[in-house]
Amino acid sequence: MLVSLFRLLSFLPLPALHAIGVATGWLVFLASPSYRRRLKDNINRAGHGAYLYRAVGEAGKGMFELPFIWCASPRRVLRTAKIEGWELVQAHLDAGRGAILLTPHLGCFEIAAQGVAMHTRLSALYRPPRKAALKPLIEGARARANLQLAPASLAGVRILLKALKSGQAIGLLPDQVPQFGEGVWANFFGKPAYTMTLSAKLQQMSGAPIILTYAERLSWGRGFVLRFIPFDGELEGNPQQQATAINAAMEKLIARCPAQYIWSYNRYKVPAGVAKPEEAAQ
Repeated sequence: MLVSLFRLLSFLPLPALHAIGVATGWLVFLASPSYRRRLKDNINRAGHGAYLYRAVGEAGKGMFELPFIWCASPRRVLRTAKIEGWELVQAHLDAGRGAILLTPHLGCFEIAAQGVAMHTRLSALYRPPRKAALKPLIEGARARANLQLAPASLAGVRILLKALKSGQAIGLLPDQVPQFGEGVWANFFGKPAYTMTLSAKLQQMSGAPIILTYAERLSWGRGFVLRFIPFDGELEGNPQQQATAINAAMEKLIARCPAQYIWSYNRYKVPAGVAKPEEAAQ
């Protein structure tokens, strides 16, 4: 049922989907006190409260563009994506160093993997959805040419490391809350957030450069601009210091288009089995 609905919606033009998304975004914002509270708290904590109203509409766009990104033909989807700065990635690939592409929940992050796979083979870390009904939809949508999904498991990590050592590119969502034992507490916009350590570990094990990437959503359904920016932080010290450096880089990236970050994401939740930050520090 859900797959059929997404396929039906994918025939609509992107401007129409974005218009529906804006309306739906505001309905959810007004109807759900918990959603509204989290979005407001997170965007104000980050110092981007001036973008609150735009963020409400952008969140809705992000939800309703998924049928198009996932279910429309790759050719139709990629016609909406303009790429800037790819030469940065290509230079590292040509040198056989590989590349670790970090893409936060900013803009249309779902199109980022497709944009990269248009140029080179990409292995992307993937966490299966909790709801079984979503699995065939998401896995089928993300299974595109040149794109390999690596499960969020030890086997998946081996896939990513092998790809890097072969001089290929991999993709990670660095602001996705990891599971127990896969992260450390590190500040994100001034508040401790359980942050993955995998990206720093892979960089140290492979020597591959970290490159930040995001797909900015253009107004009026005009498409997306996929951008690549070098990571200018220092991955030194212990895992917590490394995670803090990566979070700082994410903060700078989000500042480029703060209205398009998913502020409603529960970034500060405590995963099952993980001690709260104040307890972990004792």
